[in-house]
Amino acid sequence: MKRLLTALLIFACAGTLLFAKGSSDSGAGGTKKVTIQIEGSAVPYYTPIFTAIDRGYFAEEGLEVEYLFGNAADIAKNVSVGNVEFGFPNGEPIITAKSQGIPVMVVHSTLQHGLGSTIFLKDSGIRTPADLKGKKIAVTSFGSSNYVQLQVLLEKNGMSLKDVTVEIVGTEAIVPALVNKRVDAICFSMLRTFELQYQGIDVAEFRSDEFLPSFGNVLVTGKDYLEKNRETVQKFVRALNKSMEFIAASKDNTREAVTATIKNHTPTYAGREDYMTDIISEVYAGYLWTSDDTKKNGFGYGNVTRWQETADIMKQFEIITSTVSAQDMVVPDVLK
Repeated sequence: MKRLLTALLIFACAGTLLFAKGSSDSGAGGTKKVTIQIEGSAVPYYTPIFTAIDRGYFAEEGLEVEYLFGNAADIAKNVSVGNVEFGFPNGEPIITAKSQGIPVMVVHSTLQHGLGSTIFLKDSGIRTPADLKGKKIAVTSFGSSNYVQLQVLLEKNGMSLKDVTVEIVGTEAIVPALVNKRVDAICFSMLRTFELQYQGIDVAEFRSDEFLPSFGNVLVTGKDYLEKNRETVQKFVRALNKSMEFIAASKDNTREAVTATIKNHTPTYAGREDYMTDIISEVYAGYLWTSDDTKKNGFGYGNVTRWQETADIMKQFEIITSTVSAQDMVVPDVLK
């Protein structure tokens, strides 16, 4: 993988990533080296970060950005102790980390909406959430955020888990289970709705964000780092915003950014440039990055009230056991 971290040594120890500090050293030409740990693996959905690197937006801010990947729990811990300067996890695990006393701060609510969705075939007879009664619905695990989303969807429509049959299906098998009609619906990622429709499969969905405020990937840093390096955080956010603005400006820009991302950072997606251009343009730039808040305040605005709603629902459904104050975790606009 290109741009592997050179000043950060990674060791495997009991399944946990350990890091040697030193990623804030000066880079080429006097730039400041910072590292971002991204949740998951190298996929084009992180095009805004890759584009900010490729088009020199970070360099314009005096930053040399290197990236690596990990899971959300490790990301929260690593930014909190300064092993990495930035993280890009999903929002809900950060609320969980905060509930455990980990001093992590959200400085850019990049995805204004969650990715969760209840997906079903149009010929299933499901038209409204009430039609889920008596249906077999798959989730990947009882501990998944999608399982909570199912509970809230049912509750908001006068039902409970007793009114449906819940089946656990693994990540790789859950979409085929829907297509093959082994289950009536799945609670999973809305990206699969787009993918299935792209393949010509007639599906519809109930987006979780319509009844449960949530967030996909967000930019985080440690509380101590933010207090001591606010200017660096602002530089990172400005570059990220500039990248998102470029990508969202036109379909041609999206294609240019996606093509470069696949070539330079995610080569396993070679040959899927058209599909990824459509999904970044329509799903990400057209929906996930935008909201009434971003229309007023720009990309990445953190609505503390919506974050608080998410935290309160997570406590209600016992995903977390202590109350989290979103005001102590979310910076609405770090550039101000």
